[in-house]
Amino acid sequence: MSVAFRREGDDEHLEPKFEHPIPVGPNWVTARGLQLIKERVAALQADVAALTDEVALKIAKRDLRYWNTRQSTAELPPVPSGDKVEFGTRVTFLLNGKEKILAIVGDDEADPAKALVSFSAPISRALIGLERGDCNDFAGQEDAIEILSIAVVAQE
Repeated sequence: MSVAFRREGDDEHLEPKFEHPIPVGPNWVTARGLQLIKERVAALQADVAALTDEVALKIAKRDLRYWNTRQSTAELPPVPSGDKVEFGTRVTFLLNGKEKILAIVGDDEADPAKALVSFSAPISRALIGLERGDCNDFAGQEDAIEILSIAVVAQE
């Protein structure tokens, strides 16, 4: 039989499993974000200790490596003053005439459906540094953003 028709095992035909990519840049977190990371690490450690299925254990260990790295590199930036848009602020603004509210948080805490946006997102980068009443360009449009109010996100 030709070598082309031999099969060593099922594993050789599976897609390779890569490590989770670590976002580039600092790993800024809010107090809430750090707590979420710690909870995720604890849950994964419990899973790794309890799992017996080899595939599930491999996945849990990979996830644990990612979250351990995120926990060890987490940085709590200084609490913002609330005078300008910064990491850890909730901002109300007009975007092309429509009112929007979002909080600027860490990469792992971001949840756009809950108006939690990563500090590295394009909209966050356009907002950071602005003060109440300031306007800024966004997505190729002049003065697409106007800041209405800024508040410090409650530290939980």
